[in-house]
Amino acid sequence: MINADSAQVYADLCIISARPTAEDEARAPHRLYGYRDAAQPCSAADWAADAKRTIGEAREARRLPVLVGGTGLYIRTLLDGIAPVPEIDPAVRAAVRSFTVLHNYAALEREDPAAAARLRPSDSTRVARALEVVRSTGRPLADWQEQRSGGIAAEVDLVPLVLLPPRDWLYERCDRRFEGMMSDEGLDEVASLLARGLNPMLPALRAIGVREIAAFLGGELGRAEALDAGRTATRQYAKRQYTWFSRQPPVHWPRFAEPLDCGGVANALADFHARLSR
Repeated sequence: MINADSAQVYADLCIISARPTAEDEARAPHRLYGYRDAAQPCSAADWAADAKRTIGEAREARRLPVLVGGTGLYIRTLLDGIAPVPEIDPAVRAAVRSFTVLHNYAALEREDPAAAARLRPSDSTRVARALEVVRSTGRPLADWQEQRSGGIAAEVDLVPLVLLPPRDWLYERCDRRFEGMMSDEGLDEVASLLARGLNPMLPALRAIGVREIAAFLGGELGRAEALDAGRTATRQYAKRQYTWFSRQPPVHWPRFAEPLDCGGVANALADFHARLSR
């Protein structure tokens, strides 16, 4: 099993990212789970390079590499390659990251209106990235992305399966998921991460659950308020992921729409194995 979830790469986020348990990992080899420190941001390009190496190692060992996870950008980067964007001028990056996302989004509307139209005004990471690229290179990010290279899609026999269970079933799971994150173990995990004094803009610090639990630990939110905020953030993220996987992957990728309990997982795996053996 090879992780393709952007939060589960971080060693500091076990409970918060719902990483596989020790019992899960004992059932099959697991790779790229908890292998990065929270102080070291993992980009899609970083992960794709690690995934390509890990897939190669699995194939050399005559094992079937199975990628699992919901970060669509990671998967698309691995399959389609990356844009050859030059290194961003450090001064440009520092200037962009010194402003709020609202300020940067307003600047992006002026300097790369097409990118601004594609992005949510609250998406701090992607807004900053688009603004950095256009300022540092003089060309919009979309121009660079038309020149992708290094993808492995043409080199592998891919057997994809997109899980799109009913939304009401998914949202109920989201609510229970955040309640588990507010356990003593989850609170301790976030407290330990905060105690490191890392840059709050790092991806690990912006993971869903970290901000809400940090606000609870700091006395800014009560427990009920933190639970409500976390449930809302989790549902909103699930909605965006659901929409992304409904539209972005090739239309011929199979979609499995049953609830993933009461036999649903077994049915999904049976479908996967049937196509794998063809």
